[in-house]
Amino acid sequence: MGIKIAIIGGTGGIGKWFADFLLGQGYSVQVAGRSGRPDPIRLAETSDVVIISVPMAATGDAIAQVGPHLKKDALLMDLTSVKEAPIAAMLTASRGEVIGCHPLFGPTVATMSGQNIVVCAARSEKWLPWWKKLLADQGAVITEMDPAEHDRLMAMVQGLNHLNTLAMGMVLRKKNIALPNLQHLTTPLFNAKTAILERVLTGNPALYADLLTQNSYLEELAGLYQEALRELIIKIKVRDREGLAAILTDTKLIL
Repeated sequence: MGIKIAIIGGTGGIGKWFADFLLGQGYSVQVAGRSGRPDPIRLAETSDVVIISVPMAATGDAIAQVGPHLKKDALLMDLTSVKEAPIAAMLTASRGEVIGCHPLFGPTVATMSGQNIVVCAARSEKWLPWWKKLLADQGAVITEMDPAEHDRLMAMVQGLNHLNTLAMGMVLRKKNIALPNLQHLTTPLFNAKTAILERVLTGNPALYADLLTQNSYLEELAGLYQEALRELIIKIKVRDREGLAAILTDTKLIL
């Protein structure tokens, strides 16, 4: 197809998934991992598309390293779960086109058919139609979004979600309760929640730590979460049945 693609951080996780996917589509793909081989700068100089797929905490450094070496007509793109900071860094570091991309799935999925993918076109004319068509042809559900709006909403979808899950796990740990000891007492709803908890606790700790620390909008939500818990605790302590029922009724408005 003539398009040369480099993935910085493509030896594991979602980077490897996209490397395999793009190879399957017939593209020339080279991958630079933690070993530094092949040289990321050399890949940036010779590639038409450079995709950053390193841990969130290392994304800024990776962009600063390779961005200045891209060709003027090349595309620099990232696959991280936050968009504001990486896009700002790519716009500063590179002369070429810039697209922020967030695949809302993990490397265990077989295909991207039916999967959500957010695209933030920061500076792009030539490459945006190509990338969107490539995703759409595989059945992906594409949403174009402003990077700030993306991060604000993802603070809820990922940040608040994982905060809640981790807090539940911490309470069980403080009470020295092992999940297998509850298996004869569980309800379907509890099983659903503990399945999520198990997935988080057996996953990559650094990934979830990044999700909770790299999104600048999560701090405000964490404060609101704390306030909500405090309000519920007060109702529970005084056995305010009517007050708790009123909270449930009011909260239904989100549905």
